[in-house]
Amino acid sequence: MADPRYVLSLDQGTTSSRAIIFDRAGRIVAKSQKEFDQIYPATGWIEHDPMEILYSQFQSVTSVLAQGKADAAQIAAIGITNQRETTILWDKRTGKPVYNAIVWQCRRTAGICEDLKAQGLEPYVKEKTGLLIDAYFSGTKIKWVLDNVPGARTLAEEGHLLFGTVETWLIWNLTGGKAHVTDFSNASRTMLFDVDKLCWDPYLCGKLGIPMSVLPKPVPSSMVYGEVTEGIIGLESLEGIPISGAIGDQQAALFGQCCFKPGQAKNTYGTGCFLLMNTGSKRVRSENNLLTGVAWGIGDKVEYDIEGSAFNAGSVIKWLRDELHIIDTARRCDELAESVPDANGCYIVPAFTGLGAPYWDMYARGCIVGLTRGVNSAHIARAVLESITYQVTDLLEAMFLDSQIELAEVRVDGGASVSDIMMQIQSDMLGVELSRPVTVETTALGAAYLAGLAVGFWNNLEELELNREVDRVFKPQMDKAIRDKLYAGWKRAVKRSMGWATASE
Repeated sequence: MADPRYVLSLDQGTTSSRAIIFDRAGRIVAKSQKEFDQIYPATGWIEHDPMEILYSQFQSVTSVLAQGKADAAQIAAIGITNQRETTILWDKRTGKPVYNAIVWQCRRTAGICEDLKAQGLEPYVKEKTGLLIDAYFSGTKIKWVLDNVPGARTLAEEGHLLFGTVETWLIWNLTGGKAHVTDFSNASRTMLFDVDKLCWDPYLCGKLGIPMSVLPKPVPSSMVYGEVTEGIIGLESLEGIPISGAIGDQQAALFGQCCFKPGQAKNTYGTGCFLLMNTGSKRVRSENNLLTGVAWGIGDKVEYDIEGSAFNAGSVIKWLRDELHIIDTARRCDELAESVPDANGCYIVPAFTGLGAPYWDMYARGCIVGLTRGVNSAHIARAVLESITYQVTDLLEAMFLDSQIELAEVRVDGGASVSDIMMQIQSDMLGVELSRPVTVETTALGAAYLAGLAVGFWNNLEELELNREVDRVFKPQMDKAIRDKLYAGWKRAVKRSMGWATASE
């Protein structure tokens, strides 16, 4: 190999696959993105074509290399970060999926979750996995495929079927089927993983009727899993390069933001919103409907996190663009929101796929409340941005109750974090400073860092911390009385959305 100068990060997200090349300073050298189709077979159901995920990821890599800004021979390692919980099952003999990928947002398994709750499994699930029983997680999605796809259970019982979240699917294909692994962070989002023992839980697998033979091997987030195999069209120049980092997208952002110390937190504004705090080697057991799990594993050391998630954030802006046609770009949403001082009493609760933490209502649905004749498109745009910030405020308040840590700063990232007006509203609502880095691609950067550490491209965490550059700090400016009044209105609006549909419908 030539003198290694770069790390390649594969960032496989909910709506697109991206490839980003980073240099030793953690700066972006080149990047490419390929969107793929969203499939909606029924109300509340969301799927992806696993082969399209794979090919779009390969296309993004081919494209980024074709830019000629970095020599493939100088790439030291490849890191992968992925949309979590999204579930793929495939025949290991053919490499072909037996069904579409069931996306993390999909609510089709709500009935299965109700059955598990009726069996009294919620305390066991929470203690062992750090999660709540919800359709969000992979376990019930696996069960659905085994129960509903003809031949799937037979393949599983015969030892021919494999399960993976998206990083598992990519690694398996990149290594020519030699590595069937999942990192600890992704394993801890399946609702099947014992986060203390770092292994699959046989009891939960049995209750869900999942043969353990389909499950990948749980491994640390930073280690060599295998090498890029020969014969992948367009990736010939990467043959033999180690794949040495894998981590779920939200934990990747926590790592990419250099939140290495207990009490440090980040919030990512992507399709959803995800607030994570590093709790160190100590697992915090949430009493306020947050989730706990493995942040990452490096060597024989594991760090834990506490997490709150809102299912719809950037997706609300896309809804405003693609369904309501009020805007044509995300920037236009900002422009409209900036043209008015407030939302004129209007609140949007974007519970398109239910409500996540701290409510966990699978049957909540979106609503707009407070409409008057004076509400116009600018107020709606502002209400959309405010709805995202209110959800994060819910998460931070629950996180404080669990940890008793008052944050002085939250590090922000993700595509929507480029919105200055939304970041200012967010700082006002939280009452804390927001720190936005120069490199907002912290999810991809986190995967790159983990891959580079495994092969000695970077030596230690201190070296990574020196790379972090701050673009802007947002400080709270809103009077507390106004903030409290706005937030109280949000709480009333949320009540209108909860329980809109019921388990019996």
